[in-house]
Amino acid sequence: MSYPAGILRSAIRDDDIRMRIGAVSGKRLKDIKRGLVTFHALELMAVNIYKYQITPRATELNRHLIAAMCNEMTHLQDFQVKLYEYGWRPSPLRWAYWIVGFLFGTCSRLGGARAILKTGVWVETKALHHYARLLAAVDWDEDTRKIIEKNQGDEYGHIERWKSLLRE
Repeated sequence: MSYPAGILRSAIRDDDIRMRIGAVSGKRLKDIKRGLVTFHALELMAVNIYKYQITPRATELNRHLIAAMCNEMTHLQDFQVKLYEYGWRPSPLRWAYWIVGFLFGTCSRLGGARAILKTGVWVETKALHHYARLLAAVDWDEDTRKIIEKNQGDEYGHIERWKSLLRE
């Protein structure tokens, strides 16, 4: 499935929010919860990586980092909404992902633009592996699957952007 490049936030309407409590049960429910909690924590880490890579300079790289951070914040919100639709909450251990994001972001920023871009490619490649694994392993509801596929497409876009900037 293909999604338009350059869109950082997709529209979400009031009718798009649906209560999913009791819609599924058993192993499927457990797998969906595990997947959503994982996606939420990893997107929190991604937001922090970009947040802490941004410097106070007016550069094209910072503009791209801000756009990527905004896009990752949208992913974070997507998964948080899905968690609440099913009656769950984000993991109480998500603070650990926040810290990892802070560390990756700060350390790569200290290494300069090349380190920032290489970190971006590496992290987004790892994200794609998580997306592919969880898309294949979990029997998602149709609405959630569409969101996951859109977010996965965004991660491909991030990798291409960082690779393109590395070649320049």
